[in-house]
Amino acid sequence: MSDDKEELASLRKRVEELEAKAKPPAKSDFVPKTDAEWIDEMHQMRERRMSLASNFHPDDLRAMERAAPTAMVKEIALRDARAPTGPSSAVPRSQQVSGDQGSGASAGSGGSGWRDATPIGPPPGIGWVDAQCIADEVRQRADLKRKLGE
Repeated sequence: MSDDKEELASLRKRVEELEAKAKPPAKSDFVPKTDAEWIDEMHQMRERRMSLASNFHPDDLRAMERAAPTAMVKEIALRDARAPTGPSSAVPRSQQVSGDQGSGASAGSGGSGWRDATPIGPPPGIGWVDAQCIADEVRQRADLKRKLGE
C-alpha cells in the first residue's frame, strides 16, 4: 500500500511538472511600432550604411593621388568647363556639320524631329523560323513512329 501511495505521489508530481511546462509563456513585451517609427528606423539604418560607403581609407586616398594627382584632376575639370557644348562640339572646326545633326528636325512629318511609331509585331523573318520548327517537329514525330513500329 505504501508503494501505491509513493507511486501515486510521484505520478502527481510528474503531472504537475508537465502542466507547468505546458502553460503558455508569460506575455511578451513586444510593442508594435508606428509607421513613423519604422520609417525613421529604416532611414537611420540606410544613413549608417551610406556613412560607411562614403569614407575612404587613407591608403585608398594615397593610391588615388598617385594614379591621378590633384593638379591633373583640376586641370581636366577646368578644361572640360571651358569646352563648347552643343551638337557641333563633337565635330572639329575643320569639318562640316551635316544639316541632320545640326537642326534635329529632319525626321518625321512637319520637321518636328519625331518619327512615326513602329507598329508592334513579330520581328521580320519569324515566319521562316516557325516553318523550320514545324518541319522539324513533323520529322521528329515520323522518326518516333518509325522507331515504335507503328
